Amino acid sequence: MIDKLIDKIIELQNPTCVGLDTHFDYLPDDMKKGVASFKEAAAKITEFNKNIIDKVCDVVPSVKVQIAYYEAYGEAGIKSFNDTVNYAKEKDLIVIADCKRNDIGSTASCYAKSYLGSTEINGKELRAFSADMLTVNGYLGTDGIKPFTDEIKNCDKSIFVLVKTSNPSSGELQNLKLESGEFIYERMGRLVEEWGRDTVGKYGYSEVGAVVGATHPEEAENLRKKLPSTFFLIPGYGAQGGSSQMLKVCFDKHGLGGVVNNSRGIICAYKKSEYNGKNYADAAREACIAMQKDLSAAIGKMGK
Repeated sequence: MIDKLIDKIIELQNPTCVGLDTHFDYLPDDMKKGVASFKEAAAKITEFNKNIIDKVCDVVPSVKVQIAYYEAYGEAGIKSFNDTVNYAKEKDLIVIADCKRNDIGSTASCYAKSYLGSTEINGKELRAFSADMLTVNGYLGTDGIKPFTDEIKNCDKSIFVLVKTSNPSSGELQNLKLESGEFIYERMGRLVEEWGRDTVGKYGYSEVGAVVGATHPEEAENLRKKLPSTFFLIPGYGAQGGSSQMLKVCFDKHGLGGVVNNSRGIICAYKKSEYNGKNYADAAREACIAMQKDLSAAIGKMGK
């Protein structure tokens, strides 16, 4: 699946991932008017997402759907999450389910089947969610990751493992040094490289990627050098303070190696003065085009 994502990045010359981290409060006032239940709120969120997907699907390769924003609306929110994932796939977008799942092996196996594979009922294999990729937490170790790596091999899917996250306090643990002299985030990165070793595709990147924040360029540059086969999901651009100049260290000499997430900067672009008068979907499209130009200027041509 990483090869398919890279194919689309090269085709569009755009490594942007639109984060559909859609809170009800992000919706325009006219969409929120009269809503009084989770079911109504979730339906409006789905409508909002679909309209944005329609406007951006020809200019970006991927979307990331953060499940916490949907769980907040209960059962109706989970339906909205699923409907959003399915609609994005209908529009030929690569879909990342941002769920950061993991647990002990048996529970991790259930998560892997839920988001990447299928669940058997009386001999019939059924899909719960149809995402292409899933974010996972690798800090439980190898036995918590193996169910996911087994599933991606069977289903042509990918995972992104938390390595160096974009939040300000990530260094409290991730930047502690081990007795070996390695930082914890470096050791996690080395594990990610090992976990994906036998899934490397035509571009030299494996199906086991890493989450590496744009807000920590020194660590990101270090990881890019040490993890030549690991593709990065890069959060932190825009509202969190990451810039194209900060994150360009995540990419290789061919302008490949990562996809850059932007959530509020795109789905809430209509609130910015430069998009004054634009409806939210048109503003999202213009924000995606502006982001593509910004990233291209920093990274250069994508692909050989």
